[in-house]
Amino acid sequence: MDPESTQLQQSELAAVLGPDPSPFETLISHLMSSSNEQRSHAEALFNLCKQTDPDTLSLKLAHLLSSSPHQEARAMSAILLRKQLTRDDSYLWPRLSPQTQSSLKSLLLSSIQTENVKSISKKLCDTISELASGILPDNAWPELLPFMFQCVSSDSPKLQESAFLIFAQLSQYIGESLTPHIKHLHGLFLQCLTSPTTNSDVRIAALNAVINFIQCLSGSADRDRFQDLLPAMMRTLTEALNSGQEATAQEALELLIELAGTEPRFLRRQLVDVVGAMLQIAEAESLEEGTRHLAIEFVITLAEARERAPGMMRKLPQFISRMFAILMKMLLDIEDDPAWHSAETEDEDAGETSNYSVGQECLDRLSISLGGNTIVPVASEQLPAYLAAPEWQKRHAALIALAQIAEGCSKVMIKNLDQVVAMVLNSFNDQHPRVRWAAINAIGQLSTDLGPDLQIQYHQGVLPALAAAMDDFPNPRVQAHAASAVLNFSENCTPDILTPYLDGIVSKLLVILQNGKQMVQEGALTALASVADSSQEHFQKYYDAVMPYLKAILVNATDKSNRMLRAKSMECISLVGMAVGKEKFRADAKQVMEVLMSLQVSQMETDDPTTSYMLQAWARLCNMETITLGDKRIGIKTSVLEEKATACNMLCCYADELKEGFFPWIDQVAGTLVPLLKFYFHEEVRKAAVSAMPELLRSAKLAIEKGQSQGRDASYLKFLSDSIIPALVDALHKEPDTEICASMLDSLNECLQVDPIAYFLLNTLFVVTYLFYNQIITRKE
Repeated sequence: MDPESTQLQQSELAAVLGPDPSPFETLISHLMSSSNEQRSHAEALFNLCKQTDPDTLSLKLAHLLSSSPHQEARAMSAILLRKQLTRDDSYLWPRLSPQTQSSLKSLLLSSIQTENVKSISKKLCDTISELASGILPDNAWPELLPFMFQCVSSDSPKLQESAFLIFAQLSQYIGESLTPHIKHLHGLFLQCLTSPTTNSDVRIAALNAVINFIQCLSGSADRDRFQDLLPAMMRTLTEALNSGQEATAQEALELLIELAGTEPRFLRRQLVDVVGAMLQIAEAESLEEGTRHLAIEFVITLAEARERAPGMMRKLPQFISRMFAILMKMLLDIEDDPAWHSAETEDEDAGETSNYSVGQECLDRLSISLGGNTIVPVASEQLPAYLAAPEWQKRHAALIALAQIAEGCSKVMIKNLDQVVAMVLNSFNDQHPRVRWAAINAIGQLSTDLGPDLQIQYHQGVLPALAAAMDDFPNPRVQAHAASAVLNFSENCTPDILTPYLDGIVSKLLVILQNGKQMVQEGALTALASVADSSQEHFQKYYDAVMPYLKAILVNATDKSNRMLRAKSMECISLVGMAVGKEKFRADAKQVMEVLMSLQVSQMETDDPTTSYMLQAWARLCNMETITLGDKRIGIKTSVLEEKATACNMLCCYADELKEGFFPWIDQVAGTLVPLLKFYFHEEVRKAAVSAMPELLRSAKLAIEKGQSQGRDASYLKFLSDSIIPALVDALHKEPDTEICASMLDSLNECLQVDPIAYFLLNTLFVVTYLFYNQIITRKE
């Protein structure tokens, strides 16, 4: 920094820390500025204040917090103070003088009493809790607890709420420091929760404090001392509902859910009353969906707390039956939306509501947590009436429920396979397409969860039914789902079971592959791939009929709208090729690999699924011993790829260990490893190449600095950077694996730190930012 800039900065610093409060208030306002330049300058000045005079900075923040007429300034001061008082690498408290520490504590407590804006009060409570968690265990804030007890006993709801908010946070941070006051706290909590005059916000804050304090108690005897508070805790919920304060009720439910998950045994003595109240809320259709869903979540959370309270919910069979009925009713909240029938993709869930989604999810969780012996008798009692009902929604709900409980109830359902499979297959002929879809969905799920028993015992009923469902051309979603179910069924199927049905299934799949909507074609490709994989050499009989269609899709499906279709054709071709063997596949392998290689060097968009499918296809093709391509024979073995990865890792290690001593080999190693950033045959090879890039730059830089670079100067480092950094960015643009993308970003960061003046820096940062948002995040979504 030049002398003039230094002088200006010192002048600004003196003004901000001086007696006039205006410059400091301006600094705080600039920290909230929407202007990047203004905000960056303010941050630099604030950090300089922190380094130069932390005492004055802290006191100015505290005074601003207690006296500024501007809400934004008070809120920002509370946030900044908390950040300075958080125990991390920049923990400010130990650097403050005893006088400043004492003043800060006093100012924080006085601010709690004078602050009238609730959101700022909560930020103040956060700041006080953060500081207290660091110093209260050492008895360095003896005034705090008496002050909080005084607040709770006061007539001010604002002070009562603030004290309970601090109690709640301290229970989380340093609960052991509060346990000596357990008797006093119990009395305060009881008084607040049972008093008819207590403000609803204070009740919620007290409930939060009670639940956090119970969780911090290590002994069951201590927890049991709070058992008499549970009825009052539940009344906080019911009174909020009775007075129409559903937002408050939802806060209470969220807190009680936390208690159910962490300390379910605390509820065991009054379990009947508590669960009964929750089911009553869940059944009340006059309440908001969010409230009912939270009540359901409470019961499901209790059912899932098996380790802490094994078998507790199983002792309430009447409640399990009620809960199942509630969830079944939620599955009825579905409309026959025309968009469902005209959907272009299988995952378009038109007509489904949040109630329907919660019903689905919770049936699955309930069955997994309680098991088949508990759930199957309840399902057997309730589902037949749904299946026999005239309303399509009820028949649909029964089939969805069967699919949802299959995983958790598999052992018991396998014992009753006759009844289960009959229920589902009878619905294949239902008049409503959404019910037929649900029946196919159930068969697909049962094939996964009840396999291979279902495949062994019921192949003669299931496979013909699925083949017939593929004829339903007026309802492409039914066709597509039938193809998906064939995949599920065949994955748990041995060739001897599948082979007798191959003629019918393959012919149907070929028909819908040629004539169906794109969604149906994609399903057919996936099913063909799975059938080929399961039947292995038995699929050779169908190879000549199937492969021309697969190659045609691979070559012709080039539009953006057809990307997934092309990707799935790659998958299918590679699995069919592996199934029939290299001799049968060799004639088509050349054309297929030429297409894959042309795609590999093309510029594909970051969200194009082709990349990941192509890599999987390459891996399958390369696991075959040899493939003829023109006059070349490609023979790649997994063991060879692993050896290559090991060699790359060793080179990276050598560069890391030898540092400047590795300089003589940098050109040769860089020439070998840079191209391997795009070695799509093996992830570990790419990972090793990525890790090596900054090590090569470090080795070159150290050798130049220490005069061991064989006459080469800083221009060589620039040459090396210009070779490595663009290659990394280009590889990042095409990398399909998000984990390796993250490694590439780290490697780029390290490279730029080694050569910070690289001309490519600015462009790289723009590219990396673009990739981060448009490649990695898009894929995760």
